[in-house]
Amino acid sequence: MSYDLKRIDFPALFGPTCRATEALARLDECISRSDIRGGFLERQDFADAISSMWVDGELVHVEDLVLHDARRDARTPTHELTIAHSVLRSRRQIAGHDPEWALSSAGLTRLRGEAREGEAALAAQPAPAVASQGEAEEETEADEVSNEFAEIDALLSRSSALIDDALNKGHVQKPSRDRDPLVYDADWDEDARLDEWFDVLRAVAELPPVLKAAIALDAWNQLQVLQHRTELGRQLAASLLRQEGLAKAHLPPLNVGLKAIKIDRRRAPSRMTRLLAILESFEETAATGLKEHDRLLAARAQLERRTANRRGHSRLPQLVDLVIARPVVSASLIAQELDITPQGALVLTKELNLREMTGRGRYRAWGVL
Repeated sequence: MSYDLKRIDFPALFGPTCRATEALARLDECISRSDIRGGFLERQDFADAISSMWVDGELVHVEDLVLHDARRDARTPTHELTIAHSVLRSRRQIAGHDPEWALSSAGLTRLRGEAREGEAALAAQPAPAVASQGEAEEETEADEVSNEFAEIDALLSRSSALIDDALNKGHVQKPSRDRDPLVYDADWDEDARLDEWFDVLRAVAELPPVLKAAIALDAWNQLQVLQHRTELGRQLAASLLRQEGLAKAHLPPLNVGLKAIKIDRRRAPSRMTRLLAILESFEETAATGLKEHDRLLAARAQLERRTANRRGHSRLPQLVDLVIARPVVSASLIAQELDITPQGALVLTKELNLREMTGRGRYRAWGVL
């Protein structure tokens, strides 16, 4: 299988490319100067992970992902939730490294291995204890120990990737050569397909960044590079925009825009139809991001008026920052982040008059949506 660039009508793509470029540049400039940049970017990470599952035909609720990320699951995590969290981790890894990291040998080795780690964790993990609204904080010490071990594992994984990179002289190595034949097709040569994809990137190197990213994403989908990491192509396309300097202040959540495009256009037989849909999704991503940023600014201003004339040791300002950064918050999550009791968290939510999102008596969650 090959990706033929001669079948692309480039003049027909220049108009949509210019519009998408302008929109993404405007969003990036807005984020770079924003007072709520950190909280906005964290929300975008969650939105992108949820939208990625939607694009792949799966439904994951944002409150479940937020609680799972904070290790405060209200129920046993599903397979889809575990995958969504893997997407979230991959996005954070890409955003936390240099712009060139994701498309480097070490970066791809790490990102490709993320799927295997997620599958192993899902198979090995026991059913977690259900977090209740009134739970105490005795889990905090265990969580800290787990986080320390996770950091050590991440350091070992990065070191192994660098060693493998040096031994293979720059060639990307498979995360593991011992694969279950019931899960992986033995004839599916991911390395060869990845080389074909990089050939496409080199062929379009002189094109504008947005058009290059759109072609890279379409080529990834058509070449079917990885068997079980289709969503990684969308993350790499976003990283490419960041690497090209169009998105210096953020990693574009491209899945948010793709979610708004009808599936018959995203998966159309015509290559031009798919590319036009991808470019439109880039523009939609920027437009949605600007609207969300303005909405969060207005919400923060409203919440800050409620914190006026409070004592210096009040936790309300910290809660305002938390609800701006997270799409939803629960009593246990507030207690963990603000180092207070769950009962105190309930009192703070009432003082801020946050909107209750779940409509349930137990496992309640609040937000500013």
